[in-house]
Parts: sequence; structure tokens; C-alpha cells
Amino acid sequence: MSITSDGMPDNSIVIDVENVTQRFRVYQERPDSIRALFAKFFRYEIQVHDFDAVKDVSFHVGKGEMVGIVGRNGSGKSTLLKVVAGVYRPTLGRVTVRGTIAPMIELGAGFHSELTGRENVLMNGLLLGYSKREMKEREQKIIEFAEIGDFIDAPVKQYSSGMYMRLAFAVAIEVDPDILLVDEILSVGDMGFQEKCFERLRRFREARKTILFVTHNVKDVEEYCDRAILLDQGRVLLDGKPHEVIEMYSAITAASHPHEEVLEPAVGQ
Repeated sequence: MSITSDGMPDNSIVIDVENVTQRFRVYQERPDSIRALFAKFFRYEIQVHDFDAVKDVSFHVGKGEMVGIVGRNGSGKSTLLKVVAGVYRPTLGRVTVRGTIAPMIELGAGFHSELTGRENVLMNGLLLGYSKREMKEREQKIIEFAEIGDFIDAPVKQYSSGMYMRLAFAVAIEVDPDILLVDEILSVGDMGFQEKCFERLRRFREARKTILFVTHNVKDVEEYCDRAILLDQGRVLLDGKPHEVIEMYSAITAASHPHEEVLEPAVGQ
């Protein structure tokens, strides 16, 4: 927990990440069946190694801040966001979150493919702690924002990735969370809808909501974020002003991949 100069807890901090390491066990061979996997495992014939996707990461986010997280593919950005969202329990360290969270981490995560869009809106709202009546009151605004027309009554397995994104975003903003976690989801969809999403994010900021935003698009970080964090190989290289972080990120990208375009949005870890 962050502490003020007088030794008291800082109640303005809504996300506190303290010395977090997220470790995964990697199996170096893939047996044909679960039975074969267990047989090899108990005979000590299968080779495994541990991989730290996030390594001793610490940072905090204040109420009303919009913080961008940038880094190359494989740097641990998405894993870190899932740790903050509670999808993963950190192997080491601690995450403290104060307030309600709407995680927009994976397209369609939390959607049931056989249910309609309308049914998924209700189900997601219930999972976030809202009553059926409250979600019915929000339903029409969600449908209008998502811009998916009659597909709202079709099973979501028929949706394109853009339709998934629009409905997921519409649900997240209408349940009015204290904290919004966004992972590359705004890179899907046409420019008009993206601008509408960012306009809603601006209104969230004006209402003193907190946003943690993973992206490859440094233009968005520079334009919208108060602060930025650069991850590389699971570690924080820099936590500071957006232009400072972008400058270091661009230098690292140019050195490792001279022909890679940093400004282009791309989905990845």
C-alpha cells in the first residue's frame, strides 16, 4: 500500500502493484493425450521450465489517471493487465485495487457464444454485480452505442471481432466502473467508432475515472495518457511522462527491429 509523507495510507491510489512476478510453467513437449502427459510427468520424463512473464513489477495509479502501458510483443503487457484484473493471482508480490473494475482484456471474454448479444449484456451485468432491473435500464443505451443493429438478437458466435469489441466496450462503459482496463481492444473497428470510444474515455477522465491502457499506438498514449509505463522482457524500464517513455520505446524498437513501425496499432502480448 502506498503511504503518504505523514505515514498514513494514500487513499487517492486506486491500483497498487507491489513487486509482482507472474510465473508460468512451460512444458517442452506435447504428449498425445492427458493420460500420456500425466504418465510422463509422474515418471519424470517430461521436461518443464518456469518462465517469468512479469518480473518484480511495482507501480501505482491514482484516482482519475489514465496510464498507458507500452512495450514490444512478449514484454508482459497483457499478462500484467490480467494480474491487475484478477484473472491471474501473482506468483509473488501483491496487487491492491480500490473500486469496481470493468476489464476489456480479450475480445468476447465473458461472452457465451451460444447466447445472443442481448442475453450476454444481461449476463455480463449480473457478473459485475448489477441487478436484472439495472441492466434492463441500461440495455437500450448499450445497444445504441454498440451499433450492431439486429445482430443484438443473434448468437455472438456469429459476430465479427469488431462487433464483439463494440458490444464489450458498450457494456463496460454503461456499467459505470471506477476503473477501466483496456488491452488493445480499441485497435479493432472503423475510425468513426474508435473516435466515439475515445470521446467516451475522455468523459470518463473528466468524471475522475481511472484507466489503465495497453497499446502499441504511441500516438494514443501521447494524446490521451497522463503517464506511461514501458515494459521490456517483463520488467519496468521507465515510468514517467508519455513523451519520455515513447522516446525510449521507439529507440528500443528501432534497435531491435529496424523496419518495425512503432506507430501502427497491433494486437499482441
